Order: sequence, then structure tokens, then C-alpha cells
Amino acid sequence: MSSDFSSRHPFKIFLISANIATSPYPVFPIGVSMIAAALKNAGFDVQLFDFLMEGCSLDRVREAVKAASPGLIGISIRNIDNVNSAHEQRYIDGVAGIVQAAKAVSAAPVLLGGPGFSLIADEILDRTGADYGAVGEGEELVCSFAKNAEQGIYPAERILRAEPGLHHDTIPSAYYDPEILSYYLKNGNMVSIQTKRGCNKNCVYCSYPILEGRKLRVRHPSDVADDMEMLVREHKAKYIFFVDSLFNDSEGQYRELVYEMHRRSIFIPWTAFFTPDRTLDDEMMALMKSTGLHSAEIGADAASDTTLTAMGKDFTFADIHDFNDRFARHGVVTAHYYMFGGPGETPETVEEGINNIRSLRKTANFMFLGIRILPDTPLFYLAQREGLIQPGQPMVEPIYYFSPQVDRERLHKTLTERFADRFNCVFPPDALDDKLHLLHKLGYSGSMYDFLIKGASNK
Repeated sequence: MSSDFSSRHPFKIFLISANIATSPYPVFPIGVSMIAAALKNAGFDVQLFDFLMEGCSLDRVREAVKAASPGLIGISIRNIDNVNSAHEQRYIDGVAGIVQAAKAVSAAPVLLGGPGFSLIADEILDRTGADYGAVGEGEELVCSFAKNAEQGIYPAERILRAEPGLHHDTIPSAYYDPEILSYYLKNGNMVSIQTKRGCNKNCVYCSYPILEGRKLRVRHPSDVADDMEMLVREHKAKYIFFVDSLFNDSEGQYRELVYEMHRRSIFIPWTAFFTPDRTLDDEMMALMKSTGLHSAEIGADAASDTTLTAMGKDFTFADIHDFNDRFARHGVVTAHYYMFGGPGETPETVEEGINNIRSLRKTANFMFLGIRILPDTPLFYLAQREGLIQPGQPMVEPIYYFSPQVDRERLHKTLTERFADRFNCVFPPDALDDKLHLLHKLGYSGSMYDFLIKGASNK
């Protein structure tokens, strides 16, 4: 199903969220919804279509596009694959199917965008058969493209690029399509909000600085709080997911949002991505808890000091341990994510990392095997120097980095055996997805990491 905007333009734009990933839970399509909001603000008639909500049906794509008769079709690609080498899922061929389904019933040009597309734009555009692609921050770029397309004017180049430049009130609130939002509230029981863009960290594998820039660009706290109040009041949202690359940014911008939430007496369970940080003290932790902080997803990423340094992290495992304990003292559930086999990994650091993870209490831990290499990251260039990637090699098909000092099969066996007795230590990282999805369908809200932790305490 889909919803229409009222508009000042007869020119109709049909936007498709192509994401089908549901691990560890379905995530509301915040990116394409912000593009929809920008187009709506520019007066365009916009129709949203969520491929996952529509049962991943190409027949429904054809039916909806034909009925809409749009002048422009936009497709948002959130992920290229699931970055899980132990259980790979690849998505670009599915996007190609959506493109072809749309083209079968419409002569409108197809414009690709989204973070997944921006990472490997040329390859994906060629592979899917789409007409154009938007790389980078899409709000202004897509609006400009649509205004020209309405006049029958199209660029000579197929790939258009935008630098990250929006900030404060120029970063729009998302348009929360009622039907699409209802689907995600029923299937993941949480809704996404973005509070800032950009990342100034130096993690060797990460694409956020490439996609959003290194400069932090923050939405006004009052605008974010307005979104929260609207979602609770109008849509009965029960759980908020702040989708920033990091919530507790090094400049402390997040504090202003927490103060605004507290000033307005906002209380709704929420979660976000955090990085170990000694400046996030007990006072701020208590304030966040008072606004509804329920769980924290901590980007530890490596589990020994040697591998943390090699991954470009600015903290030690002792900092991870202290940070986890700080959340636990305030009754906040935590989840950690680790990638074994990265730069600097040896059989000794594997064993050290396993013991470190097992020493953590009151947390859920998810282990990945190897690291998905993304173009233009420091890890990409390291892989080139080590001969893992050849110049000009296609990157749409996933290539995983493994330290030359570890054997992949042996590492898989070690992780399986050493975490077999810990219910809260999950390897492969999607091993319990079916159970988590069932709990959401039964009406439980949020990340459900407390389910893993309680299960471990009962053993």
C-alpha cells in the first residue's frame, strides 16, 4: 500500500524503499522518507512504496507504478549486502528486479540513491539498468533533478554527486507515511529518527565519513523533540531508534538534545549507537535514563587492545568494560558488536578477545566473522597493499578482510565452540533473528536484547 501527498505540481514522483534486511529487526526507511519530505516541501506530488512491506513482490511494484503513472521513479538502496560472511545475503540483484519491474510499465526515468548506492555507484547503476544515480546527500540534489525532469531537462552525466552540506533546520524531518510507519511499528515496534549527520572518528572499515562527511551537522534539538512528540501523539509510537552513526558525539552535541527532552518531560523508551566515552558521566547517564533510554548499542568492534588500535579506535577494552558497567548501574540494557579477523588479529588476540567478551556482564554480544571491505576506506587500501583486492576489481560482490595471521575456517570453529555455552553471546550474529522477530510480532517493543541477557542469567 502507499500514500499520496497533496501538491502544487502535477508532476508525480514515485519513491521506492528497496531495503529487505530485517536483521536484527526491520528498520523504518528514514533516508527515503527524508527525501520524500524534501520533495513534499518543494511542492511535488510524491507517492511512497515500501518493498518489504509489500511482501517483496515485483507484481506489486508493477501494479503500483502503473497506477501512479509517475514522471520520475526514485529507488533508495540502504544496504548492498548483510555484511555477514557466515550467512551472506546480497541485495543488488533484487534492486535490479525492481528497476526492471518499474520499467516494464512506465517510461519514467529511474533514479537510484541511498547510502548503499553511494558506496559503489558506477557498478550498481550498470548492474541494475537504472537511468541515473544520486551520490551523497540527496535532498537538494533530488529536488533539483525533479524540477528539471518536470521540464523534460535531464543531465548529460548519469551519476550526480552532492557534497554534505545540510545542517540545522535544512536537514528535514522525515515524512512518516502512516501505512508504512504502521507496518514497522507492528513488525519492529520502533521508529527511526535522525538527530545529526557526519562522523569525525577514524575507524578503518567505516563508510560514514565518506557518506556524510567528517564534520558533525546537527539538527536543532527542538526539531528532534517535536518529531518525538508527534510520533507518540499521532502514531502511538512506543520505542524510538536514533539512527545517527554515533549518538554520544565527541563534541557533546547530544547533550543539548537530552536537555531538551528532559525540559519537555519527554519519556519514551529509546535506543541509539554509542561509543565508549569517559566523559559520559553518571549525571548524564541518569538524565538519559529519565527520558526513556532503554538500551544502548555499543560499537566496540574489536575485543583486544591490539585489534582496537589496528581498527582505528580511540579506546581500550578496559574502557569498554567500564562503559558497559556504567550503563548496567543505571539499568540500561547493552549490546556489543565485534568483528573477529580484522587488522592485527592473531590466534592470541582471538583468545584474548573471547575472554574479554566473556568477562562482560549484563550485556548481549554479537560476533561477526571478518570485515566487509568498502571502497575508499582505510581498510580498502590496506587490502590492496596486501594483495587481497586488485586495482579495478568489482566491489558489489562482498569481499571480507581477514588478517593474514588467522585461518578463516579455524576462526569460525573457535568462535562457535567458545561461545556455545553463552546464550547472550551470539555467533553467527543472525542466529537468533527468528526468535526476536517472533517476540516483536507478539507485541514486545524495541531491541529485545534484555531477552538474551535474561536467558543467559537463567542458565
